[in-house]
Amino acid sequence: MLKTVHAAALAAAALGCVLVAGHAYAHVTLEQPQAVAGSTYKAVIRVPHGCEGSPTIRLRVQIPDGMTNVKPMPKAGWELSTVRGKLATPVAGDHGAQITEGVREVIWSGGRLLDEHYDEFVLRGALPNKPGETIYFPAVSECERGVDRWIEIPAAGKSPGDYRYPAPSLRLTPRN
Repeated sequence: MLKTVHAAALAAAALGCVLVAGHAYAHVTLEQPQAVAGSTYKAVIRVPHGCEGSPTIRLRVQIPDGMTNVKPMPKAGWELSTVRGKLATPVAGDHGAQITEGVREVIWSGGRLLDEHYDEFVLRGALPNKPGETIYFPAVSECERGVDRWIEIPAAGKSPGDYRYPAPSLRLTPRN
């Protein structure tokens, strides 16, 4: 009986360590990590927690270069704003027109995502037609106390797993 209780206590302690470690390294991610290049994409940005016990009160997401026609989804309890600017590289639009500017950043603010809760923030837009490439959505979670900057983009030969704060990434696949 003592062995069973001791084994159960050890298992519970190990699970607690895994859960704590998982929380400390839970990343801001995209629900769908790949999409067809040149298609319209619904980006569901998953925010797993606040900042070390402090609620998230603002989320800023940078739009990858070449993504156009970006439209964020309003979120109940949060204010929504966008920052527009020039695209680094103009993109061919409808009827041969060049798209030279667009939404560069989406900001949700004024809400309160407790550290022990999880939430999703949504936007959609047209992806660049670059099959085989990976694009990034750097995100900054601002909290009542502290900031988590999910902005690290892997260098050549590295993967997001090599970084503590990797930017959410999306692999562009070819059309079938």
